[in-house]
Amino acid sequence: NGELRLQSLTFDDAGMYQCIAENKHGIIYANAELKVVASPPTFELNPMKKKILAAKGGRVIIECKPKAAPKPKFSWSKGTELLVNGSRIRIWDDGSLEIINITKLDEGRYTCFAENNRGKANSTGVLEMTEATKITLAPLNVDVTVGENATMQCIASHDPTLDLTFIWSLNGFVIDFEKEHEHYERNVMV
Repeated sequence: NGELRLQSLTFDDAGMYQCIAENKHGIIYANAELKVVASPPTFELNPMKKKILAAKGGRVIIECKPKAAPKPKFSWSKGTELLVNGSRIRIWDDGSLEIINITKLDEGRYTCFAENNRGKANSTGVLEMTEATKITLAPLNVDVTVGENATMQCIASHDPTLDLTFIWSLNGFVIDFEKEHEHYERNVMV
């Protein structure tokens, strides 16, 4: 089918490959370079976030994406405790760590370890829990006569260390208050 398949690559397989297609009307060529890479894991280009925020009762995914070839095996620790898959904790195939139903006890230093046949490396970040954002007063359904005005309220509680932004949408499309200021008005109450 015009396919060349190489298995169990070595550095000797690297180089320029040429495909030649020929029939009674002529001949054409196509070239491609094959690079064979091998490197120990390194976090230089993509270190773990130093500070990771997670909402109380929520879910967090902490990414672990070192550069490595071949693909490394991953393990995680919280402080000195080695983490394993359980009901609330899962280590994904790509190295990410998922924690659900976050509590204050989940706060701490998390380290991702990556290892392949070329070496190993690790990167650490600190997980901090924040209070979950909650809608405390949701907009209510409103019946309005054509030509009249309607007011809708939305109030939320949130962690005081974080900023809060309200985004309004109509039928799934975000309302741009600057472009549509003649029709929509936003009142922010502190």
